[in-house]
Amino acid sequence: MKYVDEYRDGRLAGHIAEKIRLEARPEQQYAFMEFCGGHTHAIFRYGIPDLLPDNVKMIHGPGCPVCVLPVPRIDAAIELAVVHKVILCSYGDMMRVPGSDRRSLLKAKADGADIRMVYSCADALGIAQDNPEREVVFFAIGFETTTPPTALVIRQARQQGVKNFSVFCNHVLTPSAISTILESPEVRDMGIVPLKGFIGPAHVSTVIGSQPYEYFAEEYQKPVVIAGFEPLDVLQAILMLIRQVNEGRAEVENEFVRAVTKDGNMKAKSLVADIFELRPEFEWRGLGLVPYSGLRIKKEYGFYDAENRFSLIASTGRDHKACECPSILRGVKTPKDCKLFGKGCTPENPVGSCMVSSEGACAAYYSYGRHQQALNNQKG
Repeated sequence: MKYVDEYRDGRLAGHIAEKIRLEARPEQQYAFMEFCGGHTHAIFRYGIPDLLPDNVKMIHGPGCPVCVLPVPRIDAAIELAVVHKVILCSYGDMMRVPGSDRRSLLKAKADGADIRMVYSCADALGIAQDNPEREVVFFAIGFETTTPPTALVIRQARQQGVKNFSVFCNHVLTPSAISTILESPEVRDMGIVPLKGFIGPAHVSTVIGSQPYEYFAEEYQKPVVIAGFEPLDVLQAILMLIRQVNEGRAEVENEFVRAVTKDGNMKAKSLVADIFELRPEFEWRGLGLVPYSGLRIKKEYGFYDAENRFSLIASTGRDHKACECPSILRGVKTPKDCKLFGKGCTPENPVGSCMVSSEGACAAYYSYGRHQQALNNQKG
């Protein structure tokens, strides 16, 4: 295949779906977690659940970088703009995520804070160069995919001698989150989340490669299939996982061979290792404090670390009591289990982060029509 449309061929999708139905054993229950929010949206956008037999279920994971950032980190970003009067540069999705008392960056901007939406860290560096009299902070979020561009811009800022630019670093790591999920009581002890395997993230894997997932396959006996974001990619990955379960195998397989290699992008990984180091722990929404799951800027580049440049007050803010985002991100619940879903919480008026991001599970349910089914279930 050469063109994207070929990965959306309805005839081929039906053919793979028929193979899934034939190979899924009636006495077996198959529950697979798609870690990445991009996969969640592909699954609902293309109606993949309707193509699967009843004993093949998809569980939504925490692979939405906007969703997993906890309230205290959002509060800190708002503090940078409101209290320290910096020009805060943020990706668009992050602007609407509620912090404490449902205050978001967008609401702080409406109140007069200088908060600007950017498409990249490089945009933020450009704003710093255009405003030498102002401090400019880039609100950096994301998994391994967005980390190399941030590292590159930090290096450029130092090379160019830019003194009014820094980064509020919230980059997090996929493997650590997978370990936490597999070690959680819901998966390991209670069986509430009966995970049989994972669909591995696509974009992340182009950077880190397929090798890091081998630990999960071997240690936890959970198969992993790395897949692209097109419907045929996802269906083929599900079929590959079913075959592994049926054959008693637990291996890492790469469906996304057109973009992912075993070792990943060595140049990008080297750049990240030069600029960043592991934090001993980092808080995730839904997962709590996850050991060695976040990155911070090395001392060598510490001048560009906003947490060094500004004294930030530690926030104790928590999610809305009725919001089920933390449980949804762990795969314990689905959007239809939340009493606020589609009522008090909508994309226009989000209560939780899962309804904000284009990669959030609640936004996927709502955007592609399943919100009506969820609401009907709530009424029933």
